[in-house]
Amino acid sequence: MTADTGPLPRRRTHAVAVGNVTIGGGAPIVVQSMTNTDTADVEATVAQVAALARAGSELVRVTVDRKDAAAAVPHIRDRLAARGVEVPLVGDFHYIGHKLLADYPACAEALAKYRINPGNVGFKDKRDQQFAMMIETAARLGKAVRIGVNWGSLDQELLTRLMDENAQRPAPKDARLVMYEAINQSALASAARAEEIGLAADRIVLSAKVSQVQDLIAVYRDLAARGNYALHLGLTEAGMGSKGIVASSAALAVLLQEGIGDTIRVSLTPDPGGDRAKEVIVAQEILQTMGLRTFLPIVTACPGCGRTTSTTFQELAREVEDMIRARMPQWRRDYPGIETLKLAVMGCIVNGPGESKHADIGISLPGTGEAPAAPVFIDGKKATTLRGPTLAADFAKMVEDYVAERFARNS
Repeated sequence: MTADTGPLPRRRTHAVAVGNVTIGGGAPIVVQSMTNTDTADVEATVAQVAALARAGSELVRVTVDRKDAAAAVPHIRDRLAARGVEVPLVGDFHYIGHKLLADYPACAEALAKYRINPGNVGFKDKRDQQFAMMIETAARLGKAVRIGVNWGSLDQELLTRLMDENAQRPAPKDARLVMYEAINQSALASAARAEEIGLAADRIVLSAKVSQVQDLIAVYRDLAARGNYALHLGLTEAGMGSKGIVASSAALAVLLQEGIGDTIRVSLTPDPGGDRAKEVIVAQEILQTMGLRTFLPIVTACPGCGRTTSTTFQELAREVEDMIRARMPQWRRDYPGIETLKLAVMGCIVNGPGESKHADIGISLPGTGEAPAAPVFIDGKKATTLRGPTLAADFAKMVEDYVAERFARNS
């Protein structure tokens, strides 16, 4: 792979319909997220699902862990529909999912997809029966299923058996490799069993989540080589702040570059009271910076240095990005192709004019010691020079006018 070849072609997988979204089969890579509200709190969950959808989450998963949560799901679906929010809902089931789906048929119907963890769907002789009950429900109602293995809740009987077999080898493998095998055997065997029960391969998504970057890459490379099920990527328990963002980006970027992955989630731990939608934004930015999808206009901004002791360019760059996110819901409706817009907000004369010329519309603010003037370039040519206290508002108005003039042609 060289720098000019871009990502490898996407791995061929089944196309899985989840409500109005398609996962795999060459469809664009899907961004998803998960609520952290109590699902039984209908109003709070509706508000968060709507916020995640507004941020760009194309699937939203909710916890269905008890009777109150299962009873709430159809009301959540109905209230979202009343708001015009059609994002498919995924039910996250553990331990008693078989019972909740059977006892609350309206919940089973309202969900577009079920997430089943084979490590805790049941224990000993009940495991197969309870797994089958959930799969039969999905097959009967035409629902998709994510069979999601997580190394924090891996089937211990399977892991123990594989470890014992490995210990009997003349040259035992490293225990970590045995764990990889247990994760992937659990996913693939569960998928095969689901097909035997009657769930079509094009209703199955697999995931094999771990919490370390190199482990994730190794597990998914092996899983991708052993089947053509659609794959959900995500580093589980990625962490908070920059650590979680960097770890998820490092792991997902390698796999996506290799053509592995059909849907992703960036599992960030939010700050107390923080915005849950941040994980959606990070997922979108990973895909956009890799050239795999386009969600928002790109804003190029310089990092700042000793030539830019003023914070004006930083403030303007933030204001422009905030404006774009605020305007995108309407812009997407009114201006097809708006996602391809490129803007530049630069801080001094060194790279400012050049970067601004390369953008569709860009501004080069004055650096330390430079004349208090900000040339604006549109389509590679200098259009005007802005000055004074209304500079930010004037540039925002120019961006609005440019968008309306250029992209209205596509309407």
